[in-house]
Formats: sequence, structure tokens, C-alpha cells
Amino acid sequence: MLFNSTIFILGFLPLALLGFWGLSTLRLTRGVTIWLLVSSLFFYSYWNIFSPAGQGQTIEYIFLIILSLVINYSIGTEISNSKQSSNRAKFFLIVGTILNLGVIVYYKYANFFLDSINGLFATNYQIENLILPLGISFYTFTQIAYLVDAYRGELKQENYQLPTYGLFILFFPQLIAGPILRHDELIPQLRSLKNKLFSPKNFSLGLMFFTIGLSKKVIIADTLSPWVATIFNHTDSLTFLEAWVGAISYTLQLYFDFSGYSDMAIGLGYMFNIVLPINFNSPYKATSISDFWRRWHITLSNFLRDYLYIPLGGSRRGEIRRYANLIITMLLGGLWHGAGWTFVIWGGLHGLYLSINHSWRKLNISLPQWLGWMITFLAVIFGWVMFRAQSLADAMAMIQAMIGMKGIVIPGEVQGKLGFLTQFGLELNSWNQFTYLPSFNDSKALSFLVLFVLMIGALKLPNSQEIVEKFRFNPVWAFPLGLLATYCLLSLNRVSEFLYFQF
Repeated sequence: MLFNSTIFILGFLPLALLGFWGLSTLRLTRGVTIWLLVSSLFFYSYWNIFSPAGQGQTIEYIFLIILSLVINYSIGTEISNSKQSSNRAKFFLIVGTILNLGVIVYYKYANFFLDSINGLFATNYQIENLILPLGISFYTFTQIAYLVDAYRGELKQENYQLPTYGLFILFFPQLIAGPILRHDELIPQLRSLKNKLFSPKNFSLGLMFFTIGLSKKVIIADTLSPWVATIFNHTDSLTFLEAWVGAISYTLQLYFDFSGYSDMAIGLGYMFNIVLPINFNSPYKATSISDFWRRWHITLSNFLRDYLYIPLGGSRRGEIRRYANLIITMLLGGLWHGAGWTFVIWGGLHGLYLSINHSWRKLNISLPQWLGWMITFLAVIFGWVMFRAQSLADAMAMIQAMIGMKGIVIPGEVQGKLGFLTQFGLELNSWNQFTYLPSFNDSKALSFLVLFVLMIGALKLPNSQEIVEKFRFNPVWAFPLGLLATYCLLSLNRVSEFLYFQF
């Protein structure tokens, strides 16, 4: 079930809220937990069974996620009941980690590995009808973190019950695409009685976050989606200008799509008196690549740092080992995003970026802020090209166009004001010659204005949490918010998946 669908907004969500607050009013605390657990399971099941967008998914994946959480809960309990760092605790941690990784490797990476083997040895191995279970990357990482926390002794006094743990994993606002949560960020809230009392303030904040996120998805990301698809589907024949428009369009689409989902998840959490962590903090304002990763997909960055980079040794074993740990961490982070070499290379690029960033900091040479931003943003854009491309060949073809290896062609007339540019090797063509440039209201030139406005918005305007912090409960805020919500609802005329659903 999609957050940006009428069945969710006008059907599922009101019923889930009515049941939640109705049971809360009767002080049926355990009933509240069961209600949210069943609602979340239905939410997940709807996609697998009923949704046209989820065709091909099967009911076995519902049992898979239930089996996964029961096994992980049992293993976590065994680890928690063992002496901290004992051989018994370590044994269960290893078993649990292997089981979790085994599931994700089979469903997500089996055919990727087989395709790589086929390419090397001209074989034809394939597992037929293997479909990626929805949300598997997110709930698998969440449960691995839970087992590691249990091993570290962080669950000793908690005695979580299975329904509470199940809701921690299945809570529908964060189930499909995060944020990636730790047990101490959500379970204490689920167990708190005061969170079962209706809060008009939290509910209003939830509506605010949800509406902002919905507008990011429906108005911005979905508008950019066909622009991106057209250009990335024709990488072999792109001009310099078309390649840059495609790269920037995807840079903006991905941000508004995923940050929109995260805003909606946070908003839904507030409606149920649950505070979910912020996942984005204006990442395109970053002035270094390390700053970017403190702002982009924050919960994933924290997971990679706490459960991979630091256990590998972090920066404690010398500079060479530090750079190796950074690159390994980001390579695995790239592989987590998708089963393809483009994702692996994207991760490796960011590992290299971070290594260069840390090396530069040791020189104690400060760059002007604008220059640091420009280098960072360009590095991110080139990385996104690799991330989005359907193959390594497509990515390289597009990057070649972006750096001018296929010539530089811009709109203009040779006899016009820009004619002097031809003496510098640039070519001028009419707008109609740019086959793959997007049109906005039948104007290709207007699409540039749209991208410029969106770019300025991402760089200069306050982000969602900054807007909500200024929120006041009065008609001045309620009226434009209501208009925005109404427009978004009227625009829900087609199924449009969130980009991170594929990961």
C-alpha cells in the first residue's frame, strides 16, 4: 500500500487511527499494540496480494517477514539472557547474523551473483521467479542491529514481549523504506502509556509533515520522473545539455521522492504519538562529502558507522586502515542499495570521496565555502548518474556526454547573440534538435526554469523540520496547508512507487 494513494489516505489511515484512539480511550494498552500490529501486517499484505503495483509478489513473503521477526526475537532473547560477550552470546549473534544475511543474499543478490558468474564463464545459471520481498533491506538491517545491541548488553533489563518487538519491526510508517531504527528509538515509545493519550499538537504536526512529504512526492518527484526516464533510457545518443538536464533532474527527483517518503513516515508517526528520527537535513547544502553523509539518509549513515565502520576498526588502526574501512563500508552500503555493479561502484566512489575528504582535512587547508559546496555537489551528481543508470555502459556513456567528450551543443542560432561561442568549439542548434530535453507545458525552455527553481528551493529554502518548527496552530497556517493537501489528493490519479521501494 502506498502512502500516496487514495486507499491509504481515505481508507486505511482513518481506520487505523480510529482503532488506535478508540482502544486508547478505553485504556486497552495491549489491545492498542495488537491493533497496530495487525494493521501494519495488513498494510504490508495489501501490497503483496491486492495492489496492482505489487503484482508478482506472493503471500509467501508475508510469512517470510513474520518468520524473520519471530526467529530474530528468539535469538535476541537468547543473546540477552546470556552473559555479555560470552561464547554463547557470540554463537547466537553469529547464527542470527548469518540467517539474516542468508535471507537477503538469496532474495536480493542470488541472481546478481549468478549473472556475474554467467558473464565470466559463459554459463546460464538463473533462479526463476525470484522476486525481491518488499522492504527486506530495511527490516533485515533493523534486526541485525537489534541482535548486535543485545550482544552489547543493551537489552538486559528490557524484557521486550514478542508483540512489542513485532510492532517495532512491522510499524507501517517505517516498514517499507525506513528510517532504519534502533530498538531504543521506538520500543520505549511503544511501551509508554502516555503515548496512548490523544495529542492535538502531535496530530497537527503529523498532518503538517505528511502533507509536506506528500507534496514533495506528488508535485515534484512525480513531475520529474518522466524527464529522468526519457533521458536515462537514451544514454547513447545524448547531447551535453541533455545529459546534464537528466543528471540534475534525477538528483532532484531522488531527493524529493525519498525525503518525501521520510517526511510522510515522520508525520504518520506523530499521528500515533510516535517520534521517528529525522532522515534528511538539507543534504544538498553540504560543503563536504562527510557533511553530505551527515545530512543524507541519516539513519543509514548511522547504521553503517555504528555497525560496520567502527567494528571494522574505524580510524583506530592508522590512516591506511581507516581509508580501507571507509571504502569497504561504502562498497557494502552501495551493494545494500541494489544488486548491480553500478550500485557497488557508486558506493566505492563515495568511499573514495570520503577518503579524499579526510586526507584533505589533515592538510588544514580551508576552501571557500562556495567552492567546497560546488565540488561536493558535482561529486554527488556524478555519483547519482552511476546510481541511476541501468548498466555500467549507460553510466559511462552519460558521463562522457556530461564532460563534453561527445561535443558540446547548446540552444541558439549561429547568426544570433550566441554565435561567437562557435569559435570556442561549441555547437548551436534549435530547441527542436534536442530530442530528449523535457518539456514543461509544451516548452523545453520552461523546463530549465522549473529545474532552476527546484534547485534554489533545495539549496536556500528551509527544510521540512525547519518549516514545522515555525508551525503555528492558527488559520494562517491551516488554510494554505489545506489547499496543498487538497491539490495533492486531486493529483493522485495514478500509482507511483517510491524510488527506495526497489531497494
